[in-house]
Amino acid sequence: MDTTSLPDRPKPSKSQKQKPPKQPKAANAPKPKRADAAKPAPDDPQLMFKVGFLSDVYQERSIESGAIDKVVTRFPPEPNGFLHIGHSKAIAINFGFAKHHGGECYLRFDDTNPKGEEEQYFVAIEEMAKWLGFEPKCVTYSSDNFDRLYALAEALVERDRAYVCHCTKADVIAQRGGGEGEGKPRYACPHRNRPTAESLTEFRAMRHGKYEAGEAALRMKQNLDDGNPQMWDLFAYRIPEKEHRKHHRTGDKWRIYPTYDFTHCLCDSFEGITHSLCTTEFELSRVSYEWLCDELEVYKPMQRDGTVLSKRKIVELVNKGRVRAWDDPRLYTLIALRRRGVPPGAILSFVNELGVTKATTNIELRRFETSIRRYLELTVPRLMLVLEPLTVVIDDLDDDHLEMVDVPFSKNPAYGSHTIPFTKKVYIERSDFREVDSDDYFRLAPGKTVGLLKVPFPITATSFEKDSNSGEVMVVHAKYEKPLDGSTPKKPK
Repeated sequence: MDTTSLPDRPKPSKSQKQKPPKQPKAANAPKPKRADAAKPAPDDPQLMFKVGFLSDVYQERSIESGAIDKVVTRFPPEPNGFLHIGHSKAIAINFGFAKHHGGECYLRFDDTNPKGEEEQYFVAIEEMAKWLGFEPKCVTYSSDNFDRLYALAEALVERDRAYVCHCTKADVIAQRGGGEGEGKPRYACPHRNRPTAESLTEFRAMRHGKYEAGEAALRMKQNLDDGNPQMWDLFAYRIPEKEHRKHHRTGDKWRIYPTYDFTHCLCDSFEGITHSLCTTEFELSRVSYEWLCDELEVYKPMQRDGTVLSKRKIVELVNKGRVRAWDDPRLYTLIALRRRGVPPGAILSFVNELGVTKATTNIELRRFETSIRRYLELTVPRLMLVLEPLTVVIDDLDDDHLEMVDVPFSKNPAYGSHTIPFTKKVYIERSDFREVDSDDYFRLAPGKTVGLLKVPFPITATSFEKDSNSGEVMVVHAKYEKPLDGSTPKKPK
């Protein structure tokens, strides 16, 4: 059995995915108007915690109901890569949820898989969480609980709720109804009903090095008849390959390591997490999460599932040299966005705009970029600079024409304004003019009317001059579309 590449998390077959029947639409009725005071401000950074999914989650287990004394959450990344834009949502939700309700949030490194874990990732992840403006209650590590987790694994075996399996990866897939001729009935592992004492002996033998990778693994004895694939005897412990056996923090102490499905809920329990907020990919895992806590009779946090991205494709780009590193500005890792100059507040504002939903969503990058611009318009002054100037001569203005135009530094009045001279000759970016216009181009071109920032009336390009040697446009001629008295001014296209 190749336990270094265990079978993927079992997935429900298409036949198991049932959509609820559509309900007939009710007749349109006028919606009652809500008082303005009841509406959260659209730019309220706490909006996603006040209304919708996260508000409902809190009401399920709230301080006011007496169910808890304090909100405790955690952000549990795997330290095998740098965080990306998707993780910012998980950070904002877990840290923000706790902060909004006066609680605390742990930064817990889920370091149960030695392969790929490096010190640089531990450091960068903590740094990114703080860069986004969040301070964890404390930093914890799943590996600090290895002794405790192992003891609970033995307890699970002794309760006849786990067993040592020697099946191959193909065997396990077949047992779950997959593999060649997919859709066959599920059946139990032949080792499932071995005596508990035998499984306990074999589990201890795994720890002491009797088996190599692929020869044995500990599986939970769940419910194969359950329609939820997360109850089909998930793996609890596995043996990694020798080259990936040394742990970043515990060294050579362990030859076996717990899986995410075994570790996650128990570490939540150890830390007294009140609200375990996960991504939608783990929605089916809630049943196995609660099953394990119940079987071991430990404190059971409330797990709820909201939305994030995967690092796998980014790792591939980095490893193949398609990008320079994880902070390549073309990527959407948090360190790349920071290098690009995106402020942390803009990322948190974007997350707040998205809100939290259980629906799968695809967000266009231009929506993220629009959100950044909107944030910057209110938080930093806008400065003016022409990098590649192109001269525009407005022929129908007098040579001595001078009009001072007041231009605000920001949409936020607190930043004030400055005055700019508007004269017969102005300068625009070279990329803001084309010799041949097109429907998808919205800047200056021959015969086209465009506005100038805060100038009362637009201009229309009439002709242009080119350098005889290089063929480069040197001067654009235009006319000022100031209307005659009483007439309507020409509108820019």
